[in-house]
Formats: sequence, C-alpha cells, structure tokens
Amino acid sequence: MKSAIDIEQVVNAKYGLAAQQREEALCCPVEYDTRLLDVIPDEIRERDYGCGNPSSFVTEGDVVLDLGSGAGKICYIAAQIVGPHGRVIGVDANDEMLAVAEKYRMEIGQRLRYHNVEFRKGRIQDLRLDLRLVDSYLATNPIASAADLSRFQSYCTDIKKQQPMIEDESIDLVLSNCVLNLVRPEDKEQLFGEMFRVLRRGGRAAISDIVSDEDVPEALQGDAELWSGCIAGAYREDAFLDAFDRSGFYGMEIVKRDEKPWRTIHGIEFRSITVVAHKGKQGPCWERKQAVVYRGPWRKVIDDDGHVLERGKRMAVCDKTFQLYKREPYAQDIIAVEPLEPISHEEATAFDCKRTAFRHPRETKGKDYQVTDLTGLACCEPGSDCC
Repeated sequence: MKSAIDIEQVVNAKYGLAAQQREEALCCPVEYDTRLLDVIPDEIRERDYGCGNPSSFVTEGDVVLDLGSGAGKICYIAAQIVGPHGRVIGVDANDEMLAVAEKYRMEIGQRLRYHNVEFRKGRIQDLRLDLRLVDSYLATNPIASAADLSRFQSYCTDIKKQQPMIEDESIDLVLSNCVLNLVRPEDKEQLFGEMFRVLRRGGRAAISDIVSDEDVPEALQGDAELWSGCIAGAYREDAFLDAFDRSGFYGMEIVKRDEKPWRTIHGIEFRSITVVAHKGKQGPCWERKQAVVYRGPWRKVIDDDGHVLERGKRMAVCDKTFQLYKREPYAQDIIAVEPLEPISHEEATAFDCKRTAFRHPRETKGKDYQVTDLTGLACCEPGSDCC
C-alpha cells in the first residue's frame, strides 16, 4: 500500500482524544449484560469503542488477554465472569486510554472484593515488547546518534527475550473488540502470529472486528479519518478467516455477523463480525483405532486439515484429531467411536493423516470379536416401552 500517512500516529492521536471525550463515530451499538455494567464507572462505559461483545465467550477461571483494551470496559466485564480464580490482562499502546482504565482499577476491585485485572502498555502486534520498559529506558537514554539507536535496538531485543510482556502459551482466551483493523497492513500477519503464540494449547480467540465484503481500495487506505474510523484497515471478510488459518488456528466460526452494514462507502459494505478460533491441532498423529461419524446435515464436510467426513460413515482418524472432535466446536456434530480394547500410547503406531479412509467396524471391535448377545430382545417383549 502506498500511503503518506503514519497509521500508528493517526490512530494513537484519534484515540487519545477519544479517551478524553466520547467520539460517537468510532463505535457500533453493542448490547452488554447490564448486570456486569453496574460496577463500571460512567467514564469507562462512555469510552467503549467496540463493534461486538467478545466477552460473552469468557468462562470462569480463564486467564484472559484483551488486545487493544482501551478504557478497560471489556476487561472489567471479563473480570466478573472469570471470578477470583481467573485473571484479566489488558494491552493497549495509548497512554490516555490506559490512564482511564487504570484510574478505576482499585475501586472496581474493591467493589468486586477481588483484584484480578492489570493493564500493560504494548503494541498488540508485538506482545513481547513491554513499552513501559521502553519508556523508562528512553527517559534516561535518549537517542541522539546512530550508536544510541543501535544500543536501543539491542535493549529491545534483550527485554523481549528476557522479560516478554506476554509469555508464550500463558493465555486461555484472547479477546479483541474492533482493534485488529487499526493495525498497519504490514504488521497484521505478525499480529495473528502473536495471538497464536500466547495462547495455551486448547486455548481460543474471540475477535470482534469490522470487515468488508470487497477489498478496500488504496484511495480509501490513504485516508487518515477512515483509518481511525475502522474502515481503511478492514479485512475482507473471507481473508479475515484465512488469516486465522495461516497462523495455525482451527475450527474458525463466524458466531455473529451483522446483517446490516455499519458503513457503506463507494458500494463497499463494512459490517461487524465476531469470530471464534481455537489452538491445539499441532502435534504427532497416532493410530489408536478410533473412528468418528459425522451426523449431518451435509453429505460431506472437510475440516481445517483436509480430513473429509462423510455423513453417517465411520471415518478413520488419528488420536489427536479424535480428541479435537470431542471438543467444541465439533462435538455436537460428531459421534466418537472408541475401540473395544483401548490401545495405549506406547502401543500406538504412526497414522497417515493426509489420507481419507473409512474405518471398518472390525478395526474397532477387533478381528476376533465373536460375541453373541441377545439380551436386547427382551426390550421388545409385550409390555415393554422401549420399542
């Protein structure tokens, strides 16, 4: 993209002003559980610039990371859901927004009778770099030469390794509410990689954002107002899901999609969607004689690893895939078929997950299975109510 504007500077300036006075054009109408708003001061409520409610996917005990947490509204909602045994971390790069969020942190904690929220200063596309440490360094080590710049770059590299702002695989749920579209195009791939990095295996991301139905033309991408207004940086809707896929996520679902566009510019529709994605499909494939049956209603479906599941048929899968299918978002559509005699991990052999194969019932029951059991016939005797 060819643009003379400094996207980060434009966005930071706009949201710095929005932290001081509510800016109506920065948000879509969103409904929240009013019971979760009672402990949140008006100043925070009024400076909510989201387009969805990803906090509805928080569960008790979660460690939650909110990307672009702003004045902290979603963080304080999530804090009540995770409870005293959970934790919420908000990350934002805007000093004014962080000041509003931090201003009420102790007060809200006292109302809840527990303190489980903290805010960190950082860029959401680089969750290793703690910008508060950077600010502290620059306060005593101003950059006045190329040598100074080299030392600063070395310092940043060191703290990212030794004191990462968010550690690897430390988060259960990553949230974001209308913020990913504010990141520069050249940083977006890294942003998705960072979300994946910080999530634990089995973790998930719930992201609300503005997407477009067509590519945003360069003319719009060069408009500063449209950047801060969540328009210029919008993903095309299908490309948004592809970005999760490339980063290693699986089971992506559009759980909410506004029928009516939020904005329409030159015939291009911009609307809010919420996507939930999961982490955990990576790892070796072992043969343990498990099968899955796809319930329907489609004749066949293909998962994110290319496995083809045909409706009503026993499909051979590896242990890793078998375990994934027993969890959300697949569990309601899958019948899991365990082998009659469990195969230990030590006995398991490698499974070729690149192929699609049916699982013969004798593979799960055993070739020598010759049991005859007629006890079920009693179910259909006169007077029985089970037939």
